Amino acid sequence: MRTTLRRTTLAAGSLAAAAVIALPGNAFAVSKLSQSAAASALRGAGVTWSSSGNCTTRSNSRCTSFEQINQATVDGLRTLKSASGCAINVTGGTEVGHASGTYSHYNGYKADINPNTCITNYIHSSFTKIAPRGDGAQRWRSSAGNVYARESNHFDITYCGGSQACTNAASS
Repeated sequence: MRTTLRRTTLAAGSLAAAAVIALPGNAFAVSKLSQSAAASALRGAGVTWSSSGNCTTRSNSRCTSFEQINQATVDGLRTLKSASGCAINVTGGTEVGHASGTYSHYNGYKADINPNTCITNYIHSSFTKIAPRGDGAQRWRSSAGNVYARESNHFDITYCGGSQACTNAASS
């Protein structure tokens, strides 16, 4: 009985996984993280964060929150730190006060980081420069489809997690 139940559960899990893989268009599953899980993963990779309010409350625009950030965004920041060897300090996450939209900060797709010579040189030399954003921000796209926009005092990064729809939106 136990073996039959395990096989049935595995079969059901395989069908569910196949159903997710077979979603039409650019639909894909997004994993969300809590503040503590995201902070722990970033801290473990040597990524730091700061805010003008010295807080993490999502409903406060002076804070830097990771509550409900996408796993792909955290993975992207960790990869950026590892691949570049540069200091990465996050100054914007999922807190209120950013522009709205499907692939927004609040929805977990974006993070802001402080620019420094090391990370600026890495982005400029490692990624493909694409057309500026409508507001004039210069942009670079990684081979993974993530888009790095240089705003006045930070890089606004969209981590798409493999979604072509996200990459297209962030690149247009």
